[in-house]
Amino acid sequence: MDEIRILTEGAIVVRILISLAFGAILGLDRGLKSRPAGLRTYILVCVGSCIVMMTNQYVYQVFDTGDPVRMAAQVVSGIGFLGAGTIIVTRRNQIRGLTTAAGLWASACVGLAIGIGLYEIALVGGLAVVIVLTSLGHWDFFIRRRARDIDVYIELPVSFSFAVFLEKLRQQGLGISNLQFSGGEGSASDRLGFVCTLSCAQRMDHALMLAAVRSIGPRISVEELS
Repeated sequence: MDEIRILTEGAIVVRILISLAFGAILGLDRGLKSRPAGLRTYILVCVGSCIVMMTNQYVYQVFDTGDPVRMAAQVVSGIGFLGAGTIIVTRRNQIRGLTTAAGLWASACVGLAIGIGLYEIALVGGLAVVIVLTSLGHWDFFIRRRARDIDVYIELPVSFSFAVFLEKLRQQGLGISNLQFSGGEGSASDRLGFVCTLSCAQRMDHALMLAAVRSIGPRISVEELS
């Protein structure tokens, strides 16, 4: 069993092919969902990490010197610059790209495991990452839909008293927190826009919570932030 972990010409080809396959599997799901990092990005990250790990192993085996995991440590920390490029904070303080960034980091870790010959860890870990990216989205959505607190973007006409708005919210059993004011869609003197966390003492369907906010007054708009 130890023979397949030694860096040979055959092992190099096998490891590159395995890392290419895992990178493609991980990137395919992101690409189909039109995420910032898709098929090619994931393949390059996984294969590149594998190459770094094999290079480190080669230096350690051939020259009998150095730390066999030093270059791997640089990959784990350095992949952050690539992941940070996929994270976007929108005008309404929505954060996009966190899952993609985490997937890139996990892809690099799988590549490192393949590169050093830890095929068992690479297989189990890679499959776990695939399952998380492809199958747990529905569970995540289900959990979010049952949450009592939701992040929303609300716009009020400036003529509508904010104090009256808060009072009417309380009358309907709703409360807000984490208030962050921002510019509305219209001119600054026409609309008051803000991001907040909308909460309910008892579990309520999110659509009903949004409808309750809209019913407070005319021209009040509310949008749930994912």
